[in-house]
Amino acid sequence: MSSQAPTDTLWARVAKLLLLLLLQLCTPGHAPHASPLPHSCPTVCICTSDLLSCSRQTLQHVPRALPPTATTLDLSHNALTQLHDRWLAALPHLEALHISHNQIKDLSRQAFHNASYLRHLDMSSNHLHAVEMHYFDALVSLEELLLYNNRITRVDENAFAKLSGLRKVYLSWNKLTTFPFRSVQGLGNYSLRTLDLSSNSLSSIPVEELAALPENIRNGLYLHNNPITCSCPLYLMLQRWRQRGFSSVKDFFEEHTCKVSDKVPRSLIKFLKYSHMFENCSAGPEDEHPVPFPVMVGQSVLLACNTSLPATATTYMWISPHHEPIKHPGNSNRSLEVYRNGSLKIAAAKPWHSGVYVGLAINSPHNFSRLCEVNMTVHYPKPDGETFSTGLTTLLGCIVSLLLVLVYLYLTPCRCLSCCKKPAPLSPPQECSAQSSILSATPPATDGPNRKVSANKHVVFLEPVRETQNGKIRLALGEDFPDPKHPKVLQLKSDSESISSVFSDTPIVS
Repeated sequence: MSSQAPTDTLWARVAKLLLLLLLQLCTPGHAPHASPLPHSCPTVCICTSDLLSCSRQTLQHVPRALPPTATTLDLSHNALTQLHDRWLAALPHLEALHISHNQIKDLSRQAFHNASYLRHLDMSSNHLHAVEMHYFDALVSLEELLLYNNRITRVDENAFAKLSGLRKVYLSWNKLTTFPFRSVQGLGNYSLRTLDLSSNSLSSIPVEELAALPENIRNGLYLHNNPITCSCPLYLMLQRWRQRGFSSVKDFFEEHTCKVSDKVPRSLIKFLKYSHMFENCSAGPEDEHPVPFPVMVGQSVLLACNTSLPATATTYMWISPHHEPIKHPGNSNRSLEVYRNGSLKIAAAKPWHSGVYVGLAINSPHNFSRLCEVNMTVHYPKPDGETFSTGLTTLLGCIVSLLLVLVYLYLTPCRCLSCCKKPAPLSPPQECSAQSSILSATPPATDGPNRKVSANKHVVFLEPVRETQNGKIRLALGEDFPDPKHPKVLQLKSDSESISSVFSDTPIVS
């Protein structure tokens, strides 16, 4: 009995130690190698590898458990009214966020913190009343911002100051009456290409500020469907944009309207389409065409603007035809260089360097003034020996050829002396009886034994009548000329010998 008691006590101690060890291992706080449980997809959402869609679920709050692998989150067409601070901390890889068609009225200061990789933000069709400076300043990688169809009446001057990568901003279909255009001057030096302010309540446009904007912003600055007061500076500015082929005017030509009278709200006219009432508007210095500047391929070019600004407080920048901002010392490959005095040098002009170059002076980060515009055209040099154009050379060749044909047809000289000589008087038949025949493609009626006939060939024979010797004609003298040395006899003999030398039995083929 005494030996069994210690044994039971020992087993009890071992069991207690095993139980304590098991409890320690099962405790979550003391599990050193325990891996976190994977995030599950919210029941109201659809999850794929990197897409999380929670649209059209009448959500009033953002779901708590969100998978961290999502790069695109869709919360559109819900009933969201606010976004709590740092709610995107669970989505470190988020690049696109769609919150359109909700009821969000404003944003807290840290609503978009922990979203440094966000590039696309769609907050269209909400109830926003303003765009404050702190709304989007944490989105340092933002490229596209969609705020159309809200109730925005004001945009803070520094609302986009920290968004250096911003490319497109859509603010159409709001209630804007003014817009701080100076706030986007610096953005145009980087990447801003589209600023849509159409279909608002803009009543006036600062033409001078718009003229100082970089060309890439003006090309994508949409101002149509606004009740802007009609004025000659506004008309001349938009007409010039149209001549330059800016998409903002070219694509919405008839939608540009202006208000004739402030007292008559509905006195809107399509002033670009019906421009006859502005025909007396005269262009000022700011509305003149760029200065033409033709150069040859390979030529070194130096573009300079006349300026009286102090060099110590002013820096210069040029906008290339490809909307590339160029500051001192130049672009990346140094094909374009900017000197400290504002001059632009092109080492060797190429055809792709053609276009309008805009020179700007920068007095502060948001103060730009346009200096000049130069329209450079690069040509290939013409060859030195090229005196006539191709069309003129062809015409002269045709005229010369026609003259040669006429000369050949009507002014060709005789081919034989016997044809050109004055025909001798015919001798009596008894004095010189010689018969010649010219064969053509049709054989003659009388065929001799020595005649040869060939189609497409002309053969001439002389058939002696009296007597032949070695193919020559022996003249038969009549009784009236007994003397062989008589002049007529000599003349006939001479003519006969010349004829026999030309017309012999040997055929002459032509």
